[in-house]
Amino acid sequence: MLTRTPSVVAQVFLLLSIVLVIAIAVIQINQQQVLSPGLKYGIVLDAGSSRTTVYVYEWPAEKENNTGVVSQTFKCNVEGPGISSYESSPGALAKPLDDCLNKVKERIPIHLHKNTSVYLGATAGMRLLRLQNESAANEVLASIQNYFRAQPFEFRGAQIITGPEEGVYGWITANYLMGNFLERNLWRTWVHPYRKETMGALDLGGASTQISFIPEDSEGHFNSTLQVKLYGYNYNVYTHSYQCYGRDEAEKRLLALLLQKSNASANVDNPCYPQNYNTALTMKYFFGSLCTQSLRPANYYPNQLVNFHGTGDPGLCQEMVSLLFNSTACRDREDCPFNGIHQPKAKGNFVAFSGFYYTINALNLSGHFSLDDFNSSMWFFCSQSWAQLQFMLPKFEEIYARSYCFSANFIYYLLVHGYNFNAETWPQIHFQKEVGNSSIAWSLGYMLSLTNMIPAEGKLIQLPLKPSLFAGLLVFLTAMALLCLLFLVYLCIVSHHRKNVPRVEHVFIPE
Repeated sequence: MLTRTPSVVAQVFLLLSIVLVIAIAVIQINQQQVLSPGLKYGIVLDAGSSRTTVYVYEWPAEKENNTGVVSQTFKCNVEGPGISSYESSPGALAKPLDDCLNKVKERIPIHLHKNTSVYLGATAGMRLLRLQNESAANEVLASIQNYFRAQPFEFRGAQIITGPEEGVYGWITANYLMGNFLERNLWRTWVHPYRKETMGALDLGGASTQISFIPEDSEGHFNSTLQVKLYGYNYNVYTHSYQCYGRDEAEKRLLALLLQKSNASANVDNPCYPQNYNTALTMKYFFGSLCTQSLRPANYYPNQLVNFHGTGDPGLCQEMVSLLFNSTACRDREDCPFNGIHQPKAKGNFVAFSGFYYTINALNLSGHFSLDDFNSSMWFFCSQSWAQLQFMLPKFEEIYARSYCFSANFIYYLLVHGYNFNAETWPQIHFQKEVGNSSIAWSLGYMLSLTNMIPAEGKLIQLPLKPSLFAGLLVFLTAMALLCLLFLVYLCIVSHHRKNVPRVEHVFIPE
C-alpha cells in the first residue's frame, strides 16, 4: 500500500491540480463577456446643384442581415453654392469644405478617423456640367480628390450619381426612417415588419426631380425598375429622374420663356414674382444653363441685364408654368403624364421632401392636407406684395422668397398634371423634412446600400483571465498533475517489485 508520506503528498497535489484545471476552465467559459465590436462611422457629402451638405452616419459594426442599422449623428451645410459653380475655380472648394470637416473630426473618435469612409455623391448640377463641359466637371472632382488626400479619413472617391440612383436612394431613406424595413420586437431585437407597405418618395432638388415607388406591376416597367436588396429582402422599385425639372432649373426656363414672349425686351413682367418686386438678372444667369440652351435668343449677350418686374398674378403664373411641361408627347395616354415618359399609376402613400417640404413650409402648411387647402394657400401667397411677404415668412431670404410662388405653382402642376395625383389621392402625400433627427435625403439610402459592402465585425469576447495567463496556468497545473501521476506510478512499480522479490535465508554451516 502507498502509505508513505511522498505518496500522500503526490496524491493531494494530483487531485488539487485536476480541481484547479477544471475550476479555471469553468470560470473562463462561464464568466466571459460578449461585447459589441462598437460603432462604425461613415461620411457622405451630398453635392447638390445649389449647395453641399455633409452627413455623418454611424451603425453597430456587427450589422443586421448584412445591412447596417444606420443613424444620422451630424449634419453640416457647406457655405456657398453647389460644387458645379466652381467650374472656373475648382481650387476654391477647399476653404468652405474645411469648416464642416473640422466639425466632423470632433464628432468621430480620433482613433477611428483612418477607418472612417468618406463618399461624395454629386447630383444633377454636376450631371449638367458634365454634359456641358466634361473637362471642367473632371477638374472639380479632381480638386475634391486632392482635398481629401490631406484629410485623416479613408476617402472612397467622388462620383456623379445617376438620376435613377438618386431616386432609389431617396426611396430607401424614406422607407428606412418610416420603419418599413426594420422594427424592434418585444425582445428589443430587429425584425422585418409583418406585411408593412412601403412608401413612395418624391424628391425635388435644384436641377432635377425624382419619383420612386413600388408599382402594382413592376414587370411592365422593367426598364425603369431597379432591384434593391436590404436586410435580406428584395424590392423592385420604379424610379424616374426628370433632368431640368428641379426648382432652380425650372425657374430659369420660366424666365427664359417670359423673355422670349416679351420679344426680347430688357424689361419683363413676371407673374410669379411678388407684386412690386424688381430685380435685374444677367442673361447668363438663366441662359447659361444647358436646360435653357434651346431657348437662347440669336442676340445672346451673357452679361446683358434683364429687368424683371413682379406682378403677383397666380392665374397667369400657373398658365406660364404649364408651358414647362410637354404633355403632347404622350398623346393622352394615361400611363404617360408628360415628356413622353411612361409611368405606372402612383400607388399608396408618398413622402415628399427637399424642395417640396421647403415650399410647403413657406405656405404655412405642414404634414398632409387637402388639395383645396394647398390651392387656397398658394393663391393667397401669390397675391401678396413684396412688402407684405417679408412679414409672412419665418425666415426671409430674397433669393428664396421671390421664388416661392413659382415653386408652389410648379409643385402643383408637377404633382397633379405630371404625376396624376388628384383631390382624392393628394392627402396620401406627406410633406416632411426629417424623421427624428435624421434628414430625409438620398445620402442616408446611399450609406445604407454601402453598408452592404462594408464587412461586418464579429462580437468581441472579454475573458476574466488574459489568454496568456490562462494558458500559462493550464500548462503549469497540467504539468504538475502529470508529474504527480508519474511519481505515483513510479511508487506503485517500486512497491510491486519489492513484493515479488523472494526472501533469501542465510544458513550458517559450522565449520
